[in-house]
Amino acid sequence: MVGLQQQKNLSEQASRMSTQCPFCSVQCKMEVIEEQAGDRKTFRVLPVYNPASQGRLCIKGVYGHQHALHPDRVLYPMRKVNGEFVRISWPDALELIREQFTQIQQEDGLDALGVYGAATVTNEVAYLLGKFARVALKTKYIDYNGRYCMSAAASAGMKAFGMDRGLTMELTDIPYSQCIILAGTNIAECQPTLIPYFTKAKENGCYIIIIDPRETGTTKLADLHLKVKPGMDAALVNGLLKVIWEEGYSDPSFIAERTKGFEELKEHLSTIDLDDIEEITGIPVEQIQQAARLFGQSKTGMVFTARGVEQHTDGHMIVRNFMNLSLITGKIGKKGSGYGAITGQGNGQGAREQGHKADQLPGYRSIEDPDHRAYIAKVWGVHEKDIPGKGVSAYEMLEKVHQKEITGLFVMCSNPVVSSPNASLVEEGLNNLKFLVVVDLFVSESARMADLILPASSYLENEGTMTNVEGRVTWRPGSRECPGEAKHDWQILCEMARVLGKEKHFSFSSAGEIFNELRVASRGGIADYYGITYDRIKQEDGVYWPCPSLDHPGEGRLFEKTFANPDGKAEIIAVANHFPKEQTDENFPLYLTTGRVMYHYLTGVQTRRSPSLKAREKESFLEIHPNTANKFGIEDAILVKVESRRGSMVVRSKVTESIREDTVFLPMHWGDLQNVNKLTHQELDPVCKMPGFKVCAVRVGPLNK
Repeated sequence: MVGLQQQKNLSEQASRMSTQCPFCSVQCKMEVIEEQAGDRKTFRVLPVYNPASQGRLCIKGVYGHQHALHPDRVLYPMRKVNGEFVRISWPDALELIREQFTQIQQEDGLDALGVYGAATVTNEVAYLLGKFARVALKTKYIDYNGRYCMSAAASAGMKAFGMDRGLTMELTDIPYSQCIILAGTNIAECQPTLIPYFTKAKENGCYIIIIDPRETGTTKLADLHLKVKPGMDAALVNGLLKVIWEEGYSDPSFIAERTKGFEELKEHLSTIDLDDIEEITGIPVEQIQQAARLFGQSKTGMVFTARGVEQHTDGHMIVRNFMNLSLITGKIGKKGSGYGAITGQGNGQGAREQGHKADQLPGYRSIEDPDHRAYIAKVWGVHEKDIPGKGVSAYEMLEKVHQKEITGLFVMCSNPVVSSPNASLVEEGLNNLKFLVVVDLFVSESARMADLILPASSYLENEGTMTNVEGRVTWRPGSRECPGEAKHDWQILCEMARVLGKEKHFSFSSAGEIFNELRVASRGGIADYYGITYDRIKQEDGVYWPCPSLDHPGEGRLFEKTFANPDGKAEIIAVANHFPKEQTDENFPLYLTTGRVMYHYLTGVQTRRSPSLKAREKESFLEIHPNTANKFGIEDAILVKVESRRGSMVVRSKVTESIREDTVFLPMHWGDLQNVNKLTHQELDPVCKMPGFKVCAVRVGPLNK
């Protein structure tokens, strides 16, 4: 037992680091307490109240600091020499970048350089990365891994509502909803600190409908679980819409006054046959009717989607159909009602608003709009004609790498070799690059392939703002000194711009300075941050956007009176019954779907270096139904080979009745031999360019046969 004097000594030697969790979009706040007792350091993590998490932490947040303190951190610039990484100085690293980038653009053109970003970076870095690509490099090729995460919901929100913000309501509205549909979202494992909002709703009498081909921690909340066939979500919603319309559960006055396009939808629904919907979705007509009636009859209701219905080759249209549910019943823009896309990455919302995407400029402006270009050119101090045009999406950019149209690539805080579909093609492309620079905390699967690795700062060290799942801009302090020679992402970009001769456009000395320019750049845009300052964020514990002026409170609940489309109306659209691009057959008889597990995050680069998280889920696994396992000679916990038309992987089996018999599940957090994206299909959604991660055809069998 520690005595009083020892406790006093420990207390005197303790340092407290205030921060936010680096993982999901709830952005829970915490204190990491470092204590020194002799030669021994210990760390404790305490939750801190913020409006979203209300003082909760999940297990990933509790142990997140372990990766930031891991001995495998990249501490110095490292150049690959004869296949091995050797330490070099920052001046030498920057000079190498200048030489290589200049030579590539002289030989292959300005657009031969690509920039690949991430939705885990701060708003300041997302903003600066877009500016760096277009001003310092003058390339049109920039996109980011958020394309694989939120693009379907983002594009759908822009079309239907005129605005893309994850939630159209505040989290505190959830307990007041009488019926909630959760579609393709496993909140219990991906955003656990949000679950109390839904349990409170249930305590208040809310009926919860969950649409998912698997049983998960989240489906335990369900009053009705619709175990839909993978890829058939749009068709299922057509069945729900038909029942709601034909049985009189729509809201005619809301439709007439606040929407457009309903006549087209009504005509489409007249062609829908519920027996056909049952056949193609696997959901009995009775359950379709039950779900539709419960949602339609409720005075308030919410619809939430996530990657399970968004990561499809028709993800944009699937989300549009779920939005139709909210619109034809008038369940949006009022307390207890709304639509929400549960953002996956920590800054999945903010990173896509600041000019980090191929088709966007800051403030969610369009790069193809002359007025938008002129405004941003003025903010940046450049000529409008010098801002490059629209590039291509993340996977299309990697295809251009494979085709050698892009010959140099700068990757910041992302791991595309593991996160991209058809990963073998991506790996081949990166191997062919003339020069690859990766900025990361660790030597990830992608960083291993780099010619130069630059050491980044972690969430404990890097100050900046993040925008959470509900559109609330929060501030994350950076309390810890950077280890070794690691630098903040924004510092790296500024120093690269300097050696490229663009110092006057990147003369920032703090994240706060960058945020102040971001505020001006976003002013008047859809995602207007102008009225948000660091002081306001700290004093008010976060501020919602849009916030156009310093005296504006920020909008928590959207669309109470009008939508953001020019005519003020939401757009309803007819959505066809879509079938996945790749179907099963005799050679590949099973559907594969992918997703996350509780203890890991994205490609696992961080969480696999947290001993306490890694110990709980050491390796990947194949979830397979007992009847299916028996058919293919698979026992529980054996190594199996999983093959698609693009590649194969080896993984351990997990036999369970929690999944459909025609479907298997694999998590996405491992690389190399257990990289699930060696199997996934490269086909993209035609609107938002989302890959179809959630459906491809595979075959399985024991490894030893």
